[in-house]
Amino acid sequence: MSASHPTPAPAPAGPSAAQSTWLVAEREIGSKLRSKAFIISTAILLVGALALVIWAGLSASSAEGTPVAVTSDAAPLVQNTQGLDITEVADRGEAEALVTSGEVDAAVVADPASPVGFALIGDEDVSSSLLLQFAQLPPVELLNPDAMNWAMGYVAAIGFGVVFLMAASLFGGTIAQSVVEEKQTRVIELLISAIPVRSLLAGKVIGNTVLAMAQILLLASIAVIGLTITGQTALLQGLGGPIAWFAIFFLFGFILLAALFAAAASMVSRQEDIGSTTMPLTMLIMAPYFLVIFFFDNPLVLGIMSYVPFSAPVAMPLRMFLGTADWWEPLVSLAILLATCAAAIVLGAKIYQNSLLRMGARVKLREALGS
Repeated sequence: MSASHPTPAPAPAGPSAAQSTWLVAEREIGSKLRSKAFIISTAILLVGALALVIWAGLSASSAEGTPVAVTSDAAPLVQNTQGLDITEVADRGEAEALVTSGEVDAAVVADPASPVGFALIGDEDVSSSLLLQFAQLPPVELLNPDAMNWAMGYVAAIGFGVVFLMAASLFGGTIAQSVVEEKQTRVIELLISAIPVRSLLAGKVIGNTVLAMAQILLLASIAVIGLTITGQTALLQGLGGPIAWFAIFFLFGFILLAALFAAAASMVSRQEDIGSTTMPLTMLIMAPYFLVIFFFDNPLVLGIMSYVPFSAPVAMPLRMFLGTADWWEPLVSLAILLATCAAAIVLGAKIYQNSLLRMGARVKLREALGS
């Protein structure tokens, strides 16, 4: 009687593509969060941003005895207001003349249509510290609003440009170094024996995107907290929408760049060669920063930039802040960015897959794109 042999147990199934992707993403996030350099640099960035916002607000609100011109019919309405250095004038024309000449920071004139009975007149702007000295906020009129828009537009251009440049270059460089390090140490051979190449790429992109978006959201929260603490609610209301759109545009813009950075890095096998393939991408990150600062007051150039995928994350939110973009424009720009992002992911995945196991000399782009 022959002995029966037990049926061998089936080999355990490997992780699914989604599980593999998330495992790689967790690895990328965990390695960053365990890095003291990353934690310290992030903390310094956030503390510095909060200190800058609060300092700007407190320095503005610390001013006492703000010089203002007050028309005779408006004088009874502000006679009990503290912190004003009042110069009483006969009429609105005289008040506006003092504002234009710079002798006073603003003028208070009677306004029957105002809920508080008077209005404030400023030249280029009216400081939030002056507005906060009134029990109820009066309406504000500006004699030279274009100058205010120029100054605020310049500040917003620098803000959006710096955040995009720093986050994209930092995390893009991190992805590139990670890819080359895995190739150089042959760890990649172990990884792709257990995880599909496309899942490896997707995990790297997702992990670093999560970290980059976390920094962006923390910076946005810092701005909101700082502006709220210092009472700059008017500026906060004007920045709220553009900041939200910036976060959305940055999300997909970063995914686009992350996929290309990983693909570019996979074409080399040594850390010192990374720059040779990632330099074009670095230029694509730097270009929007310089262009948006040089041309933030040029509607034509800024309009074109807001539809170019690599500069749209900076240019479109800036146009929204300046009020020069129609309601449908960010939707069209976002659709273009999404289409470009999808194409970049497909292209990057092909280069990544064809170059990852090739060691030694730099892989040529034509070879990396080959089937």
